[in-house]
Amino acid sequence: MTDAIEQDRGDERHNERERVALDIAARLSDRGVVLTGEESSEDLVSLLEAVERFERAVQAKGGDLMVDEGPQRSKLQPDDAQFVIPSRAADESAGRYIRRVDEAASGIELRPPLAG
Repeated sequence: MTDAIEQDRGDERHNERERVALDIAARLSDRGVVLTGEESSEDLVSLLEAVERFERAVQAKGGDLMVDEGPQRSKLQPDDAQFVIPSRAADESAGRYIRRVDEAASGIELRPPLAG
């Protein structure tokens, strides 16, 4: 009987991890990040963390995420092109993309704030 209970708990944990992964994938997609479907749960978490760091850097320098980012960003006029999250190449690994987003965030952090 304990094996059945352990199996149920394992299934519940697996289902919860899948639900969280789908939620994170949707949040990334809403921000214009293209996913391949090959990302692990850890990749998804790391991608979201990198995107959020980038967004914080943009906001800290006076950028407006509603103008600078988003799934329709190709139609928008950003405050500054540097405030637009980098696009992910079709063959780019999650790790390489995370490094590029982090590099872009670091570049923003070094800039003076927008004049307002």
